[in-house]
Amino acid sequence: MTDWIDACATDEIDEEDVIRFDHAGRTYAIYHSPDGEFFCTDGLCTHEQVHLAEGLVMDHVIECPKHNGQFDYRTGEAKRAPVCVNLATYPTRVEGGRVQIKVS
Repeated sequence: MTDWIDACATDEIDEEDVIRFDHAGRTYAIYHSPDGEFFCTDGLCTHEQVHLAEGLVMDHVIECPKHNGQFDYRTGEAKRAPVCVNLATYPTRVEGGRVQIKVS
């Protein structure tokens, strides 16, 4: 069974920003979109395993801090070289001012 995991408070992430969340030996990235929604992806770039939470968020895109590859964090789609492998994404919801993610 897959449970919802409490990741952070909604006010811990500014709009158009990202934070790192570690759980059960894995790293995730949690995003706050400019339209007020929250999203979650794997926390490491698929190119060289760099922490995406150190990258730059612009609109609905995360840019890896190492080689400037880009992903659409809503879908995980790789958008700019050198990344060519999509990011895994995870269901996200807000309950009582807390961001929760669903991982298996």
